[in-house]
Amino acid sequence: MNHKSDTPVTVIGLGLMGQALAGAFLRGGHPTTVWNRTASKADKLAAEGARPAPTAADALRASPLTIVCVTDYRAVHELLGADDAALDGTTLINLTSGTSAQAREAARWAGRRGARYLDGAIMAVPPAIGTDEAVILHSGPQADFEAHRSTLGALGAVTYLGADHGLASLYDVAGLAMMWSVLNAWLQGTAMLRTAGVDAATYAPFAQRIAAGVAEWLPGYAEQIDSGSFPAEVSALETDVRAMAHLIEESEAVGVSAELPKMIKAMADRSIAAGHGGEQYPVLIEEFGRPSTG
Repeated sequence: MNHKSDTPVTVIGLGLMGQALAGAFLRGGHPTTVWNRTASKADKLAAEGARPAPTAADALRASPLTIVCVTDYRAVHELLGADDAALDGTTLINLTSGTSAQAREAARWAGRRGARYLDGAIMAVPPAIGTDEAVILHSGPQADFEAHRSTLGALGAVTYLGADHGLASLYDVAGLAMMWSVLNAWLQGTAMLRTAGVDAATYAPFAQRIAAGVAEWLPGYAEQIDSGSFPAEVSALETDVRAMAHLIEESEAVGVSAELPKMIKAMADRSIAAGHGGEQYPVLIEEFGRPSTG
């Protein structure tokens, strides 16, 4: 029986991320087969002990587990859809970025060809792969994930989200929404303070404290959303919207963009018009949950 560290692995796609994935498997003691359309990208890994495969089909046959990390889902289908690419009995873990719909369709496609399929998302930059800083999300049948959990541990902090193959993609974009929203709010405040001669480095620690404090509210606000009840324990939306108006007024007065606060106030105004002014801020989930009309 194989020890945890000697399970063979194949990595298809050797961009910066694919090279980092293969390198982490090698460091973890896994016999690692690699393939890339541009064969020279395997040279550095070959010098570290990886086995370059002559074709994608050969790469698939070399291991019971294949990690795919390529440009997009179209490339996944092109590479693995070749007549000589035998998927029957193999486990594919697709770490290519895409939509939840693409992930679910790829799962159906792989299943028709006899493969077990997990979809995933990498919440890390390539240099972090192989450390606890790298969060790798997986979705699909739990038994398939558990069968390879120890092997996948070579990549970082592996997380199983659920049986729906689309969950990893949804978590990925939800994480991006969180990241950009925090950064955009910080840039708004920085732009305002710079008009008074305060530089970004001076404002950043204050902004960090605000962001961390707001993050503490999320579990309690999540309970309100899940229960569908939004009592104004801290502040009512009609109070918040007056502060939004102040933010817009100040932004315009000092000559910086007011686009972002205006957009949020427009959503809050719609919610108040629908009768939610006396409820707490998370009631805006009803606005965020509607398709945009623009």
